[in-house]
Amino acid sequence: MRVLRDNTNVHALSSYALYRKEAVFVLEIDIKPDAQGKVRDIYDLGDSLLLVATDRISAFDYILSDTIPNKGIVLTQLSCFWFKLLEGVVENHLISSDVADLPAKFKPYADYLRGRFMLVKKANMFPAECIVRGYLAGSGLKEYRATQTVCGITLPAGLQESSQLPEPIFTPSTKAELGEHDENISFTRLCEILGEKDANTLRDLAVRIYTTARNHAAERGIIIADTKFEFGRVNGNVILADEVLTPDSSRFWPAESYHEGVEQPSYDKQFVRDWLSAHWDKQGNPPALPADIIQKTSEKYVHAYEAITGEAFKF
Repeated sequence: MRVLRDNTNVHALSSYALYRKEAVFVLEIDIKPDAQGKVRDIYDLGDSLLLVATDRISAFDYILSDTIPNKGIVLTQLSCFWFKLLEGVVENHLISSDVADLPAKFKPYADYLRGRFMLVKKANMFPAECIVRGYLAGSGLKEYRATQTVCGITLPAGLQESSQLPEPIFTPSTKAELGEHDENISFTRLCEILGEKDANTLRDLAVRIYTTARNHAAERGIIIADTKFEFGRVNGNVILADEVLTPDSSRFWPAESYHEGVEQPSYDKQFVRDWLSAHWDKQGNPPALPADIIQKTSEKYVHAYEAITGEAFKF
């Protein structure tokens, strides 16, 4: 993993000039972030954080040298949409995504940051990723084929790739430091890490959130095959944090073409993973993405936003 530590390193990775004009690899503002992730730059404001989503994309534990136009805005705006829709299910960390609420020192960059930032509560995050699966795909499919289980949960025999599960299952993972690998764990292991009470709370919330979101997306012609949530605690309350139900954290499949037994087309970054798997042997740095792959990936992200929200993408 090429860890982002300062803007010099980030600039060194950015090599696709055509899309650098349209997309953001490194934020061009005169305020240094307090931390950088694979996609987001984080500014510590004391009791709150400013999260700014760039158009960087990662795959196979590498931050790619390319950017995906509109990606950061889609991630931010789709998260904001879900936070609002889920207000009756779970509290969340969002304070505002309105440029009027930007801290004073960020005001000069309001137009530049518009659409891609969230001002959020600072939470004490749980050291686990809460994955809910409604369909058999990815690492879950691989484990099922070997053991007929996923994270310690025994599933019925005879399931195929992309089969819908009898009910959504909660399959947590560790939350590794940047550059390390997350590890799928059983619910029993999660109880050992968090304590039984908190583990049960996160499992129940994650499944309720997934079910609510799945039902909404189904009405819009989208299958949410699986997704990842992160939770934290603020003033003693468990809240939903980070990004929510985006193409980076979820598998979105078109319902109209769904049939089990084969890999599904998707509106998420699996498209990039598939291209890399076909053109890269995982040795050395990954190759640059072709222009058509970048364009199609951007279109997939925007389509996910428009299909799920029912609104035109106007940013």
